Amino acid sequence: MSLSPKKRLAAACALGAAVVLGAAAPASAHVIVQPSSVPKDATDQTFAFRVPNEDDKNSTVKVEIDFPTDHPIPSVKVAPLPGWTDAIQTTKLATPIHTDDGDITDAVSQVVWTGGQITPGHFQDFTVDLGALPDGTDKVVFKALQTYGDGTVARWIEEPQAGQPEPKNPAPVLKLTAPAGDSDAAGTAAGAKATPAPAGTTNTTSTATAKADGSDSTARALGIAGIVVGVVGAAVGAVLGRRGRGTGTGASA
Repeated sequence: MSLSPKKRLAAACALGAAVVLGAAAPASAHVIVQPSSVPKDATDQTFAFRVPNEDDKNSTVKVEIDFPTDHPIPSVKVAPLPGWTDAIQTTKLATPIHTDDGDITDAVSQVVWTGGQITPGHFQDFTVDLGALPDGTDKVVFKALQTYGDGTVARWIEEPQAGQPEPKNPAPVLKLTAPAGDSDAAGTAAGAKATPAPAGTTNTTSTATAKADGSDSTARALGIAGIVVGVVGAAVGAVLGRRGRGTGTGASA
């Protein structure tokens, strides 16, 4: 049975809408770290690992966040979370971290939460306070393991690559931007460049601005005058029209 042109058009619109909605559908949720970007010189920064439950039937019963050892983080404080028990694991560093307070020989390698549940359709934030962020890198890649009640483990361990599609199981990534001090220095340098012109020189920017303002004022004045002339002309035309109609009536009589 053939469809009428209207029905064919409606079907095409419906198909197009379905394709658009399908393309706009969000990607599968995964473990992320928030905020996802901080300056390199940030200290005592609080972060939250957001863990969504993607299983329709089983609850998440264990969360493990693995910390990098190539760019180590010396210390971590974990915020208490009702219903959950946390454990911090450390590892001996092959190369100690030198600080003003002495060498740091151990760094955090893992934080594990157990005992609680993230039920289907829900998420949970696991909050930590990181000490000094690592040097010599512009990102920190964590690896997250999410264990469900049936023993299934979701491994969020694949590092996203620039210019490549997001991997199927992306790891949480914290981006480290330029230190805040660098931004302040850049602002100061920019301010220093914006110095007043020496005495006896012409400020071309101010002159151009003044000319532009004068042109705008002239244009506005001419516009207003044109409107006034138009209104007066219309009024005069109306009066003359009424007089013409009156004269024509008298002649007919």
